[in-house]
Amino acid sequence: MIFMKKYIRKHWKLFLVAVFFVMLEALADLMQPTIMSHILDVGVAEKRLDYVLRMGGLMLLITAFGAVAASTRNIVASHVSQKFGTELRADLFEKIQSLSFTNIERFERASLITRLTNDVTLVQNFVNGLMRIFVKAPILCIGSLIMAIRLNMHLAVVLLIVVPLVGVLVALNLKVGFARYVNVQKALDNVNRVIREFLSGIRVVKAFNRFDHEAGKFQQANIDYQDKSIQVTRLLAIFNPSILLTVNFGIVAVLWLGAWRVNQHQMQVGHIVAFVNYMTQILFALLTISMVFNMFVRAKASATRIGEVFSQINEMTWNDTAALPVQRPGGRIDFTDVSFSYDGAVGEPILKQINLTCLPGETIGIIGSTGSGKSSLVSLVPRFYDASSGSIRVDGVDIRELEPYKLRDRIAIVPQNTILFSGTIEENLRWGHEHATHEEVEQAAIMAEAHGFVAAFPEGYETRLGQKGVNLSGGQKQRLSIARALIRKPDILILDDCTSALDTATETKIKQSLKEFAAGVTCLIIAQRITSVMDADKIVVMDDGEIVGIGTHEMLMTSCRIYMEICHSQFGKELPDHVKTE
Repeated sequence: MIFMKKYIRKHWKLFLVAVFFVMLEALADLMQPTIMSHILDVGVAEKRLDYVLRMGGLMLLITAFGAVAASTRNIVASHVSQKFGTELRADLFEKIQSLSFTNIERFERASLITRLTNDVTLVQNFVNGLMRIFVKAPILCIGSLIMAIRLNMHLAVVLLIVVPLVGVLVALNLKVGFARYVNVQKALDNVNRVIREFLSGIRVVKAFNRFDHEAGKFQQANIDYQDKSIQVTRLLAIFNPSILLTVNFGIVAVLWLGAWRVNQHQMQVGHIVAFVNYMTQILFALLTISMVFNMFVRAKASATRIGEVFSQINEMTWNDTAALPVQRPGGRIDFTDVSFSYDGAVGEPILKQINLTCLPGETIGIIGSTGSGKSSLVSLVPRFYDASSGSIRVDGVDIRELEPYKLRDRIAIVPQNTILFSGTIEENLRWGHEHATHEEVEQAAIMAEAHGFVAAFPEGYETRLGQKGVNLSGGQKQRLSIARALIRKPDILILDDCTSALDTATETKIKQSLKEFAAGVTCLIIAQRITSVMDADKIVVMDDGEIVGIGTHEMLMTSCRIYMEICHSQFGKELPDHVKTE
């Protein structure tokens, strides 16, 4: 994998240190059967106790040497693999963060989570094993073959039959296993997706008594994961015993052939014992190699999935030298012949030939039926997506020339779906301005009509929120979300239907605070309710991805049929006194 080159360059030295100690450990293991052969053929056969004790002491010394090498290898391997895993996970997270929404939406959210956790862990474990048993197994296997052949050429004929057979079994395992391991990871993705959907929508599930339905979905995904895992387990159940059986047949053949040669006085007993030990080492080495290939197949499948994310090229480009002007007031937005589709140039356009100018300090209301393209329009301003055609300029600069970070630093957004994070209320508000003082936090909360309910909590602004603010009502979450945006003090403020859960009185107070705060701030307000936008400097009416009317409330009531229909559908033929503009 191409992305692995970075980590190889960074960690290859310590990797080789670990491999060096693995070689020392393997060398110690390889010397033992030969020494044992000498003890039997010389010490025991000639009844030389001093020779037995001397060679036995040498075996203990070599064993201690191998143990020290193994311990050192374990420490180095663990250090390298853990550091590698941490860096890979961090780089993958950073890559996902850097991608545009268009790139990210090519993957399911559950799949990205699996790649960040399970897939990275599998690759990390393989790297760890590579520096431990995975390198040792081939060294031990090849070394045992060499030592066995040197020990007795006649018995080595058995190895010429056993080793190729095992090689064929390992190759078949590798070929058949890869596709199955990929399917296992995909099935795990599906399990994570079902769990994620259930946990995020658990209130809806309980409200509609759909637990049985969700349990059925999970059961189906879980059984599919089980079936795919069983396929892999069956593969291991066939290949590993086959390798074990092949090598054990080899050991039986060595014992039979060796016994015959001892009877013919053509061979010593110690050679048989040593040869069987080497055959046993070869057996475990081949089983380990088989396990290596199994882990390699899984790691390869995971590395391929990780590589798919790293191979994504951010479709958003920019000029590193381009910057927004620093003069104030800022926040002018110009849409020129803007069309947009979520599928790029080939898809059905969501927005069609949009031409709109928002001046600094203006409050622009955007209204229209559901699916008319309101949220899609404002999502183009911070470059969540790039327009399919046309241009958008902020303060005279084409936003496609701007690095998204620089652009978004001047924009604050209150999204349609309010998202709060685990932590205290103050920590959540400081998302808008990391270094804001407590006084600035309170001031933003006051403007968003949030200070009252926050102060009523026993712990005030230090009250801890659950994930997504589950311990708050919808209106409370919306007010905190508005405060989080206000504390940023942006040039452009985007409010995407963010007062839908508020009563009219609270919304009116927030609008009044926005008028005072937003002097000089370009404010884009998306709303479903006429009352939310009717006092805006300019109201944009959208229908089917097009602008069908621009003007004040009074102008649109006489010139825009769709605006009049929306107004009449909400208030009837006559507007009540309490919603008429002054």
